[in-house]
Amino acid sequence: MSFEVESLCGSIDKMMQKYLPPEEVRRRDEQADPPNHLLKSFAKMGLFDLVMPSQDDEWDRNRWRRLSIIQERLGYHATMAALLFNRVACFGMMTLNMSANQAQKDRFLPQLAAGDGAFALALSEAGAGSDAGAIQTRAERFEAGWKITGRKIWISGAADAIRLIVAARTDPKSKGGSGITLFMVDPYAPGVAMSKLEKIGNRCSLSYDIGFDEVVVKDEDRIGDVNGGFDCLKKTLFYARSGLAAAVVGTAQAAIDMATAHARQREQFGKPIASFQVIAHRLANMQTEVDLARLLARELASAIDSGKDCSRLAAQAKLVSTETLKRVTEHGMQIMASAAYASESDMNRYWRDARLYSFGEGSSEVLLDLIAADMGVGRGVAR
Repeated sequence: MSFEVESLCGSIDKMMQKYLPPEEVRRRDEQADPPNHLLKSFAKMGLFDLVMPSQDDEWDRNRWRRLSIIQERLGYHATMAALLFNRVACFGMMTLNMSANQAQKDRFLPQLAAGDGAFALALSEAGAGSDAGAIQTRAERFEAGWKITGRKIWISGAADAIRLIVAARTDPKSKGGSGITLFMVDPYAPGVAMSKLEKIGNRCSLSYDIGFDEVVVKDEDRIGDVNGGFDCLKKTLFYARSGLAAAVVGTAQAAIDMATAHARQREQFGKPIASFQVIAHRLANMQTEVDLARLLARELASAIDSGKDCSRLAAQAKLVSTETLKRVTEHGMQIMASAAYASESDMNRYWRDARLYSFGEGSSEVLLDLIAADMGVGRGVAR
């Protein structure tokens, strides 16, 4: 880690201690109160500016590696903070950078960079989760633009988003990923109705069931080409998976540190439980798994900086990091036992939250399919 990045991480530590200390994280989780106040702090520190390409080639060559470290550090302090940052950086800024026209960039990038809000990705439907190509929400063209009708579900951050990025089918005869177009929709436009969904984890990333009843959208709010939305989505999810992989590595490290501290303090049979081989080896295996996941997340970030095709690596990094977090938090719950099961324990929050990441933004099973296809095996192989 360079001195520059180390200094930035130190500033993040101070910011989080001031604006989102552990007791505030617990309160917000209990009350399902998103930490949106952090957006201005992120902006003031210049964290969103790091997402944008610069005039410095040397800086750009390590841009996503720096961002990976930042996202990991935020995830260490509070996953809710890292997810909020990723919504702005990946669903918002990178979607615009990669797929939007100049007028759209000029309109929305300054708002996002200033910490004035985030975007929400409205992709999942009741019958279109892992199978994103099964989207049924439709957009019909008329003289003033488009009318969107359908339903989206489990959409995080929808109610307070600057815009919803809605994936809709614009070719009624199309199947799968073809015939999909992306639109930017005001979450409070006439015809949009949403209700909050209750969850056992990730309680500060509020999720919504959203109905669209002939919602009018101007053509100038279309992102990318008509029927070209699936390619735009792939780019968005590519960056989102990189951010999520780094964030959950940070959370997994926090879980290990907590379990290790408990094992050193908790005494049984006259000595700390950390001195027993069964506990020591479990902690050693946990740390090794997290270190490996971190290396994969950093490798993905380096590959992004190099401009390589990272589809397989992104799937691997997201798969390994999220499955690692599941195992680490399960072990952490066992090591800490009743101390972790208490409602005020941070460990059970890590444990509850971890269940989402192995199916959100691409389930582990679908990611394995993508990796297999890249290897030339699996269901995509011609008979």
